[in-house]
Parts: sequence; C-alpha cells; structure tokens
Amino acid sequence: MSAENGKNGIPDVPAGPRPEPLRFYGTTWVDHDHGYTARRAGLAAGSLAVAAAACLVLRVAYQGLQIAEIGSFVSLLVIVMFAVCSALAFRHTWSGFSSRPDPDRQASLRGLLAIGFVGSLLAYFFRTFTEAPGERLHRAEYEKARAEYEKRTTRRSGNPSKKRRR
Repeated sequence: MSAENGKNGIPDVPAGPRPEPLRFYGTTWVDHDHGYTARRAGLAAGSLAVAAAACLVLRVAYQGLQIAEIGSFVSLLVIVMFAVCSALAFRHTWSGFSSRPDPDRQASLRGLLAIGFVGSLLAYFFRTFTEAPGERLHRAEYEKARAEYEKRTTRRSGNPSKKRRR
C-alpha cells in the first residue's frame, strides 16, 4: 500500500516517470542526497581495495605456476591473458557507463569479463571520481522521460469549439 498524504487518498508519489535505481546508490543519484557523497567515497575505496586484493590473489596463483615449473611460455601466456582481458574489461565497463550495452554482446563477453575482473573494478574506481557509475546515462534517460511526460501533460489545444475546420 502506498503512502498517502491524507487528502482523499492521493498518494505522495509524484506522477510521471520514476528514476531507475543504480546499484549501491538506489535513487540518491537524482538529487545527490541521503549519503550520496559518502557512498561514492566508500565505493571508490572499496573497489580499489578489492582490485588490490584480486591482484594479490593473482600473484599467488602466478607463484604457484612458477613453483609447478610449467615453463616460461605458459607463464607468459597467463600474464598476457590477464592483461588483455583486464584491458578489454576496463574498456567494456567504462563504455557501459555511457551507453546501454547490447545484451547479446554482454552475454558473449561474460567469460572475458570474468577473467578481466580487475579491469572492471578499476573502471568502477575511476568513474566514482566524477559520478556514480552510470549516473550520466540514467540522468539523461530520466530527464528525457520527464520532459516527454511534461510535454504530454501540459499540452493545451485551446477551446475546441473555436477550432478552425479545414
């Protein structure tokens, strides 16, 4: 049941389009309220910490490969694979903040993005310095929807009895 303002059961929620919530931010990105700045700072620190921890785990895995003496060629392949996948994941994640990703392409890149997760974490970290990741895209879509809604609801056609016939 929705909250009511006490006037004939009219809900407090404004009419029109509602903003789409962002992960970890909800709808605080609209007005930058309710701890928006603290969330951005916390998520920036958190994503950097997780990326650093992931790099340590990858280093331990690489040391395990060295102990197993699998050879320099395979070690080089592993390093190149993680570097390339991280770079591609960074680019894909970064571009996903400014445009909606294609669901089919997203599904086909799922494995690559999983391998290059460090790149995605770093993209998230760097984006939080300017905005909540994806905020610009969501804000543009929300403002466009609000403008279209206002245009539809405030349109006046005048007095219909004075309408000129063709």
